[in-house]
Amino acid sequence: MAGAWQHPYVNVFRYFRVDEWKRSSKEGDVALVTDKTLKSAVYRIRGSVSASNYIQLPRTSTQSLGLTGRYLYVLFRPLPTKHFVIHLDVSTEDSQVIRVSFSNLFKEFKSSATWLQFPFVFEARMSRRDLAGVAPPDARWTCLQLDLHDILLIYLSRHYGHLKSVRLCASLLVRNLYTSDLCFDPAVTVTEARRAKLPMTPMPREMTFPVPKGESWHVHYVHIWFPGNSLKVPSRNVRKSCFPPEAVFLRSVPQLPHPATVSKSMQDSVSLVAQPCKPPSAPRLLPDVSLPYKHSEVSSIDGPSIHGQDLPTWAEAVDVHTVVSNGHMSTHKSAGVPMPLEDAGFYKRFLPDPILRLKGVIGFGGHSTKWALWTKDGAAVVYPCHAVIVALRVDTGEQRFFLGHTDKVSALALDGRSLLLASAQAQPPSTVRLWDFQTGGCLSLFWSPVHTVCSLSFSGSGALLCGVGKDHHGRTVVVAWGTDQIGNGGEVVILAKVHTDFDIQTFRIASFDETRMASCGRGSVRLWRLRGRTLRSCPVDLGEHCALELTDLAFAQTLDSHRASSARMLYVCSRSGHILEIDHQSMAVQCTRRLLPTQTPGDPFPQKQTFNSGLGIAISSLSVSPTMCVVGSEDGYLRLWPLDFSSVLLEAEHDGPISSVSVSPDGLRVLSTTSRGHLGFLDIASQEYTVLARSHMAPVLALSVNRSRGQLATVSLDHTVRIWDLATLQQLYDFTSSDEVPHAVTFHPLRPTFFCGFSSGAMRSFCLENTRVLMEHTHHRGAITSLVISPDGNFLFSSCSRGSLVQYDCAAPQCCVLRVAANVVCQDACLNPNILAVSEDSRLLAFVGPSKYTVTVMESASLDELLRVDVSTLDLTGSHLDLAMAVCFSPAAQGHLLVSTSSNKVVALDTLSGRAIRELSSVRPIACSSLALSEDARFLLTATGRAIEVWDYSTQADPGCQVYIGHSEHVQAVAFTPDQKQVLSVGDAIFFWDVLAAPESDRSESRVPPAHEAGLGTGQLEDAVSGASGLPQQQVPTPSQTSSSPPGICARPPEDGGTFSMLEEEGPCKENHSPKGLRQAPGPPVLIEREARGDGDRAQGAAWGPRGLAVPPCHHSQPSALSTRKVKARPPIRPDSYKHFTARYKASTLAKSISFPPAGGEQLHLKAVVGYNGNGRSNMVWRPETGFFAYTCGRLVVVEDLHSGAQQHWLGHPEEISTLALSHNAQVLASASCCGSAATRCQIRIWDVAGGLCQQLLSHHNTAVQALAFSSDDELLVTLGDYGDRTLALWSTDTYELLSSIRLPEPMHGVAFNPWDAGKLTCVGTGAITFWLLQQRGADINLQVHQQPVPEEVGAAELTSLCYGANPLLYCGSSSGQVCVWDTSAGRCFLAWEADDGEIGVLLCSGSRLVSGSNTRRLRLWAVGAVPELRRKGSGARSSSVFMEQELSLDGAIVSASFDSSMDIGVVGSTAGTLWYISWTEGTSTRLVSGHRGKVNEVVFSPSESHCATGGEDGSVRVWSLASMELVIQFQVLNQSCICLAWSPPSCSRPEQQQVVAGYSDGTLRIFSISRTAMELKMHPHRAALTAIAFSTDGQTVLSGDKDGLIAISRPHTGMTFRVLSDHQGAPISTLQSTSKEYGDLGVEGTDLWLAASGDQRVSIWASDWAQDHCELLDWLSFPAPATLEAPSLPPPSLAAFCPWDRTLLVCVGLGVHEEVVFYSLRQKQVVEKMSLPFFAMSLSLSPRSHLIAVGFAECILRLLDCASGTNQDFAGHDDSVHLCRFTPSARLLFTASHNEILVWEVMDH
Repeated sequence: MAGAWQHPYVNVFRYFRVDEWKRSSKEGDVALVTDKTLKSAVYRIRGSVSASNYIQLPRTSTQSLGLTGRYLYVLFRPLPTKHFVIHLDVSTEDSQVIRVSFSNLFKEFKSSATWLQFPFVFEARMSRRDLAGVAPPDARWTCLQLDLHDILLIYLSRHYGHLKSVRLCASLLVRNLYTSDLCFDPAVTVTEARRAKLPMTPMPREMTFPVPKGESWHVHYVHIWFPGNSLKVPSRNVRKSCFPPEAVFLRSVPQLPHPATVSKSMQDSVSLVAQPCKPPSAPRLLPDVSLPYKHSEVSSIDGPSIHGQDLPTWAEAVDVHTVVSNGHMSTHKSAGVPMPLEDAGFYKRFLPDPILRLKGVIGFGGHSTKWALWTKDGAAVVYPCHAVIVALRVDTGEQRFFLGHTDKVSALALDGRSLLLASAQAQPPSTVRLWDFQTGGCLSLFWSPVHTVCSLSFSGSGALLCGVGKDHHGRTVVVAWGTDQIGNGGEVVILAKVHTDFDIQTFRIASFDETRMASCGRGSVRLWRLRGRTLRSCPVDLGEHCALELTDLAFAQTLDSHRASSARMLYVCSRSGHILEIDHQSMAVQCTRRLLPTQTPGDPFPQKQTFNSGLGIAISSLSVSPTMCVVGSEDGYLRLWPLDFSSVLLEAEHDGPISSVSVSPDGLRVLSTTSRGHLGFLDIASQEYTVLARSHMAPVLALSVNRSRGQLATVSLDHTVRIWDLATLQQLYDFTSSDEVPHAVTFHPLRPTFFCGFSSGAMRSFCLENTRVLMEHTHHRGAITSLVISPDGNFLFSSCSRGSLVQYDCAAPQCCVLRVAANVVCQDACLNPNILAVSEDSRLLAFVGPSKYTVTVMESASLDELLRVDVSTLDLTGSHLDLAMAVCFSPAAQGHLLVSTSSNKVVALDTLSGRAIRELSSVRPIACSSLALSEDARFLLTATGRAIEVWDYSTQADPGCQVYIGHSEHVQAVAFTPDQKQVLSVGDAIFFWDVLAAPESDRSESRVPPAHEAGLGTGQLEDAVSGASGLPQQQVPTPSQTSSSPPGICARPPEDGGTFSMLEEEGPCKENHSPKGLRQAPGPPVLIEREARGDGDRAQGAAWGPRGLAVPPCHHSQPSALSTRKVKARPPIRPDSYKHFTARYKASTLAKSISFPPAGGEQLHLKAVVGYNGNGRSNMVWRPETGFFAYTCGRLVVVEDLHSGAQQHWLGHPEEISTLALSHNAQVLASASCCGSAATRCQIRIWDVAGGLCQQLLSHHNTAVQALAFSSDDELLVTLGDYGDRTLALWSTDTYELLSSIRLPEPMHGVAFNPWDAGKLTCVGTGAITFWLLQQRGADINLQVHQQPVPEEVGAAELTSLCYGANPLLYCGSSSGQVCVWDTSAGRCFLAWEADDGEIGVLLCSGSRLVSGSNTRRLRLWAVGAVPELRRKGSGARSSSVFMEQELSLDGAIVSASFDSSMDIGVVGSTAGTLWYISWTEGTSTRLVSGHRGKVNEVVFSPSESHCATGGEDGSVRVWSLASMELVIQFQVLNQSCICLAWSPPSCSRPEQQQVVAGYSDGTLRIFSISRTAMELKMHPHRAALTAIAFSTDGQTVLSGDKDGLIAISRPHTGMTFRVLSDHQGAPISTLQSTSKEYGDLGVEGTDLWLAASGDQRVSIWASDWAQDHCELLDWLSFPAPATLEAPSLPPPSLAAFCPWDRTLLVCVGLGVHEEVVFYSLRQKQVVEKMSLPFFAMSLSLSPRSHLIAVGFAECILRLLDCASGTNQDFAGHDDSVHLCRFTPSARLLFTASHNEILVWEVMDH
């Protein structure tokens, strides 16, 4: 259940918080833009080099996403005329990382052991010769659905583990990524699916694309499912091709009857095709050839052509297949529609096509041996053979096949008319196929909601199909599908689905009533009834037989169909030998019989069977006809009884336990199967038994063909050696070895003898004439790995796992050993029949060895070594050493030795020189394990995984390849029959293939086939997914109950008081202090947690358990007598909950001495604050009745009038404010700040709302205050410390004295007073909810505690939020996204439902509506009006009445919220620093307050002072209205920081053409048009990050400086950089400023005077005329640095500016000897004035209109210097270093910035 949180899907961008770039990274040109089509924000990734512009998840390669969803959904749109690349790093189950890449850059499919590259083809704009290329101009939004499970299985035969990382490279737009185990249909909405009750999984709302009303999804968007959904249920958005497709389709795109051809550039490729298409037409008959699961029969799956037999008929099956030749791939049929003549030449060298056709299969079962069915006429039997379904005529033995399953078939069902065949495969999640039995076409394919289907049953008419299986939890599931519309173009629909806890072994639909069914299993027989869409069952009272293990059942049959309803009897058998006769109408057992063995004295064998008491014979199956009952038992007997069971009519003994029996429809034959793989039938009239099929019960390891006798020998892991007749496919001999496993086998070419090697190392010779062992040799010490005999029959060779090679003399009847060579054959070689090979002329022996990298050739008679080839050196370009896998000789005339390698190649070596002559490269990423070359060297067979490849070996240049599938397990060996007319392949079963090529002598000049022989149109599968829901909506709430509460705890405050010093800025606030110790009251012993502090040790109420702690009230008159000591303690561990406040790290320190201006004499007045502290928790309050609205920004409380926008600012907190609380009468506001360098304890300030003054100053908590809450009567205030403090304090609001303080054993996440009882409050935390009851006895306050554990339904999650609803309900949110409802009167939880997939941090309730906010950025509105009724009804109530009304997604996790009483409107705060106005009635969210998420680096102003622009580390450039400070425009560049800004001067152009230039951390420079709200130009003049930027006075030139000290001069209208100055190289440029001057002023030419300051305390002044390309250095200043520096942790910058009131003066601040402002005269070339500063300056700004200088310090202080009077004033309010100061052009306002806070000051002298 580790991955349960990922169900139903994972929003990857949201979960990994892409917008924050902490768990992800970006590089290059990545920006957040708004897409007009989707009407939402998307990420744009663009750039000329894809590898340099990307989004990476997770941030580093050492991390992992850990996403286990099978499907990855990529919602993206390729940028027109551009290329893009998508890289996925996927981890397999064995921790191997595979890179999977998709791109339209790729020209062909490439693969290696660790990399798959798939070309992405845009078909609509491509010619047939140019499939790969840039995206077309009309490229549309695409839902790319990647089946990661199938991709690894098909191409690498590996099992998918999880998705490790994703890299999205330029150029594309991406909306989001999702992972899920569900297969969603993007064209169907949730509403449509619910309204129409569609049997498909609609796309969740947040994943959907908007579709205009009345239009089709397919017209606007594209859906691509890779590697293809032919096996799965295709979506409706998969459309018909508008014209012949140009590439291989890797999704269920129904092809028109034309070949799908891949151009030469895509040699042996597989690709994705994006094309504009029409909506789908009605479903047609599906030729079952497109199976992308593990080993697929669709042509595009495995690279070269993949063949699967389709449309089987009794005479000859028509094959739909694909051919790859000369780099082209085509899907077609041997007779069909025309093929273009231009492509015909590509196939003439490898004809016929196909070259193989499946003729026969030897095998039965695979997953189960119980499934074998009669057809209606009794002429054929249908049974599974692993993944193939075989229909066998019993009279002729002719087989036809139903191909399509990719794993073993687990269940079969045939309707009563033999028109529909249903089959399910075992691989979970199970798929079900419906076949047209007469034609063999697949009518429907759909996912089953059952994890593994183990039983299927059809109704007689075929209108109803029932399936039974297990879900992924192991529970039994019964599903009823409606199939009545499948033949009319309709779909399969789920009628009912039931989960049960009882066992079901057999489930059958009654023949007389299709709405009635019966099932049996361990201890139960149940009768079922389907009414409408409800499936119900009733148990049959079995009485004393309730413990029986029931195995099978059958309904009674009648001869007269009109009297079918009178057949009321149901027969059920058991493993104990019982047969129960049950009346299904009365649901009662009518009669019980038992099958017992009887023996005559002295005879050990059973003579007769009776039904009495005693030890019974296990009955595994029964079948009933109108006259008899057939029973199959585990003793191997098939018995026929009359219906009264008076005596046995007939017995037939089998060689193993019987699995199933079935009476033919005419009642004359009985079909039986055994657990040993035998299938046959008993003819009742003649009493003859006919074997239809025998089978190995384990994988077949090797084969050998006898040329003279037409026999086949196979060895298997089931310990048997079997001899088969090639003509009849019947078994002739069966040799069994119970102790050893046969590994290798070979026939003697001349005598009726075969040789077999065993796992023990023994090699034995068997005679077929008398079936005895001729001889045995045990010279091998390891298991035999391979056997080979020379064609002349003189020598036999064997190899073993220990590396030894043994040569035998086989010329004589008694085979003897000639030589034993040790350490010759590779010891690392796996069991492989092709490790050894002998040439056609019997002269040469080749083998893999002595190492796995070498192949050795010896003289077969003398074993003299002739040649040794190191195959690892054949491919010098590979990253891994090649291994030799198998060897095979060509005909002697060619002199070739074929070697297959681990790099998926077959290399032909010259047997004399060892030189590589040719090489065949397979596109299948699986090494070839077996080779076989035809005698005429025309065709080469290779076994690669589960497929067979046939190569046109006679073609020297670029030979073609055809791929054939059908095996469900790896193919172990392939071979040609002696007449070369058939091909044999063994693995899970034995497959016989006909070779359709004419003999070499019959071949004539190849002709171009007629065009009508080229293609086959395939039908389209309709979406039939049913039963699975991937909706992220409300799930049915789960009622839950908890145990009773533990005893309570009492606590009282201490008597000891303490002292506290008042800060200067606190003003007249009263002070209250927490006690320094707690004194234990008399009573039973309790646990006291002693806490060491700097102001004394104290034992603070730490009792938690069954006993109480009493604490007397506070008395401040008594000082503390405890001694002071300091003890180091471990830092507390922060809980895994975003609810806990963590102060932002600050390197700055608060100044200790500040010269505040006198009251009324301030030259600056704080006018506005821009920003909201998203780092706080519950730090916003809004009271709609009074209009009071307050929030925090840093250490300020901002009170804002929502109508006028006017602000009040309450200063006083020394540190960042963590939380707020407003009293119920809205008269008092409580605010709490954290503990820091400026305060030893947290401050809690009590503000008078009316006057805006601080009334009280409280101090008690030591780290941070987590939550504040007022009681309903406003007489009490509770404060809750964070995880480091873990203290709950109770205060009186009359005197603000501490009434009680409790030390909590674990962190609490939230606290709330009971609105109906002021004496009750509740806390939520880890694993429990705590109810507190306040009891006052005189002056004492006692706290009684009642604690309840979190209900099991919520799991191990923590309760993170709470709110009270209607009396007595309490709603609690959890870290897992569940909401549980508590009855506070009873102290129990009675309801829980999944409200989100993330942690719920905010809950608000009023009336019948509940609002939840979580860290998934979702805000949801719930209708909870039915919850009080649910509480009264208890667990039997229907919880579906709780539902979600609306949902909004914001820009960050929800941290604060306030709503009106109707819950229609409200204000919500997010971690992104935004306050949103929410209107549920309109379904909208509007920004009220917003700011930068990161540090604000620059503020610039428009010349008219109507707007200002800010740039921040979050990559955004924001344009604000200066009058209202409302955000007007935002330009966002993702994964980059905007470091510097400049606004174009008024002289550059008309006002409506104003521009802002921004410099970024990647060295780029971007110019934004304010009027057009668009980026006009992007330049890259620097390699390092830009640190300063400025316009020339005419606005035609941009000066930019970077981190390396280079200054670039560029012209924005051309985008060219025409000069670079390196005078400051080595130190970052901190300032660039340009001003105008007279042309000859200061003795230099030029119209501009500009300066540059760098971090090495140097300033250069330049005169320039950029129109004339003139630039001259005017002056150079260097400031000395002190030898030792006691400076703040962040070194201050070197800053300089031209003095506005005297342009010849230069004002400088920086890292000098002293903290001072220096005035330097450009005319006198010397310092003319200095002004001292208290600290080193961090920022500087000069007023353009008056002699004022603003200086910011790292000590959080702003100083205003009046140069005219020589006075200065200091101002507080910033929470961090004041790193930015900027006067507006009119000098009426001053902007200052501290991290992301912007404070706007009004200059009072104007």
